[in-house]
Amino acid sequence: MAIPIFRASIPQSQIQPFIHYLSTTRSRVDETNNKRKMVLSCSTSELSPTRSEVSFAVGTCLIPHPKKVDRGGEDAFLVSSYNGGVIAVADGVSGWAEEDVDPSLFPRELMANASSFVGDEEVNYDPQNLIRKAHAATSSIGSATVIVAMLEKNGTLKIANVGDCALRIIRSGHVVFSSSPQEHYFDCPFQLSSQKAGQTYLDAAVSKVALMEGDTIIMGSDGLFDNVFDHEMVSIIANYTDVSEAAKALANLASNHAKDSNFDSPYSIEARSRGIELPFWKKILGMKLIGGKLDDITVIVGQVVSS
Repeated sequence: MAIPIFRASIPQSQIQPFIHYLSTTRSRVDETNNKRKMVLSCSTSELSPTRSEVSFAVGTCLIPHPKKVDRGGEDAFLVSSYNGGVIAVADGVSGWAEEDVDPSLFPRELMANASSFVGDEEVNYDPQNLIRKAHAATSSIGSATVIVAMLEKNGTLKIANVGDCALRIIRSGHVVFSSSPQEHYFDCPFQLSSQKAGQTYLDAAVSKVALMEGDTIIMGSDGLFDNVFDHEMVSIIANYTDVSEAAKALANLASNHAKDSNFDSPYSIEARSRGIELPFWKKILGMKLIGGKLDDITVIVGQVVSS
């Protein structure tokens, strides 16, 4: 996406190590090994905190942009078993590469910091506060969109998002909640940044939703939602009982759509509705604004289960 960015003077020595998957304990991961693993990274875990009424059973999958496979892409995510369960996604802004900055460093450090602050007293199990603390502690140059969801033991899901990472809640075969994307203009979302000109936790869209056992949460970067329609998500959730397999199926579907120049994707439909047009010479050749959008694709599927 074409994102306006700003220069910074933070020394490279402050950039944190590569971190892609995190639990409540922050850990260092060898970057070289991760590069080999992230061509397709999928996992599943059941988050069952002690004495919870409900919690998440979680499956995850990440497929990097085809041109960023060697670096593992520029998305990062967090899954934590704290309380009823915490899930989060951060999507690095690729425009920083033009400034010779690795766009993956900021979102990865942001998620690492979020992991370390999940149980912090000042956070008080509030996703907006978690964004505040994690952003303030992040020293890497760059920017990212982010979404955080925290499940209370009583079934209340608290959500905060800055930008266009998104979330859907599916109940009995229907989407009953959709988060709202935030943008300055088409393809330029709100974003947390290492620069003062970016957004902050105060700009986050905040929501609360009462969940029921059996509800399914789909969270992801825009690589998922730009390429997969809601009805396709509902269909996949209905066909998979295993959350890990569901996450993998959603990510694969998004990847296939992204590579299909003839697929009329949510992204291309939105572009046309915003008045985005092809260059005149392409129109003369009969070309149309259509196709999927190549991007990093991160998917988290969480099912609400009784603890």
